[in-house]
Amino acid sequence: MTDLLLIEDDTKLAQLVQSYLAEHGYRVHVEHRGDRALTAFRRVRPALVILDLMLPGRDGLSLCRDLCGETAVPLLMLTASMEDQVTGLELGADDYVIKPVQPRVLLARIRALLRRQQPGDSTALQFGRLALDPDNRRVTLGGEDLPLATMEFELLLLLARNAGKVMSRDAILNALRGIDFDGLDRSVDVTIGKLRRKLGDEGREARRIKTVWGKGYLFSPGQWED
Repeated sequence: MTDLLLIEDDTKLAQLVQSYLAEHGYRVHVEHRGDRALTAFRRVRPALVILDLMLPGRDGLSLCRDLCGETAVPLLMLTASMEDQVTGLELGADDYVIKPVQPRVLLARIRALLRRQQPGDSTALQFGRLALDPDNRRVTLGGEDLPLATMEFELLLLLARNAGKVMSRDAILNALRGIDFDGLDRSVDVTIGKLRRKLGDEGREARRIKTVWGKGYLFSPGQWED
């Protein structure tokens, strides 16, 4: 049985989520306080963390920062605020579910995140100074390891496997999360921004991961030599 950690102070919601996910093969450990969450994480060592952002003892955003700095375990936020969604994604969260939580949506997001952790196409990719190793989930640029969060790695790998092809937000979200773009989801744009910063591709005219206005994003295979 797969272990998950739910950090949620709403007792009724926690019980609902715990019961529902147990019916689908997950063992959910619950922590109600933010100031005890890191200890709970280290004790449980879950396959995935579900994190509410409004917690007693310590706020969820600071927890998100520390958890993402400590582990590559997928982190799923529970939030009601667009601002918190963007901030959480900037801090390293992999996905979010909007409150009030719909159990079937939560289950689908959990399955999608865990699926991304499973071995798939192991073909290594090389573009000039950029190398991607799917087996070891490793990216190097100029021979130096490039630490990436789960969503960052998966998005870069997806774009690289489709090098030279424009990918729409809809296609990206379907591939990574199994959902369609609703016009409001910012996770792809936020993650692209983070990737560009780490890849040295910032500026008004990004050339390695290009924005094709009105269409999507394009990974440029010939822009990795310098």
